[in-house]
Amino acid sequence: MHKGKLEEELALFREAVRDAVPLRFEPRHRPSPRKPPPVPFQTLLDEREALRQSLYEDLYDDEPPETGQNESYLAPSIGRDVLRKLRRGAWRVQRELDLHGLTKVEAREALAAFLQECAKRHWRCVRIVHGKGLGSKNREPVLKGRVRAWLARRAEVLAYCEPPEAQGGSGALLVLLKG
Repeated sequence: MHKGKLEEELALFREAVRDAVPLRFEPRHRPSPRKPPPVPFQTLLDEREALRQSLYEDLYDDEPPETGQNESYLAPSIGRDVLRKLRRGAWRVQRELDLHGLTKVEAREALAAFLQECAKRHWRCVRIVHGKGLGSKNREPVLKGRVRAWLARRAEVLAYCEPPEAQGGSGALLVLLKG
């Protein structure tokens, strides 16, 4: 085609579409501005399994725990003065957990949930009442040694000791947690 013919056809086309109104174009898919972060499924599964194991570890062991009758506990790298201050009441008790009447399984679950709540609320000093065993079979404490062993294994526990008799004595523990 030569140039004159092309211009003539273009003019005819423009005349034919002169009254046409352009269509509004909107894309059907509007991409989101940002991609959501990936969900770390394996990490979540690993954390859930670790929590499950921490809750149920040693629950069915009927042997008294090795560390069970320790009157006090002090985490490694914590100075002895912390335990002395705890005994003397340097920290105000912020919350209390009473485990009276619970089975070993129930007590373990209640203790784990309580420690989680303490961490979430930043409670530093708590009292855990496990009882003296006076109401149990053979009048022997069922939870006393276990609670102490469970606490000694927890990373958030810095120290524990028996409170004065007026605050529970050998049937309870004052526990200092990481802040």
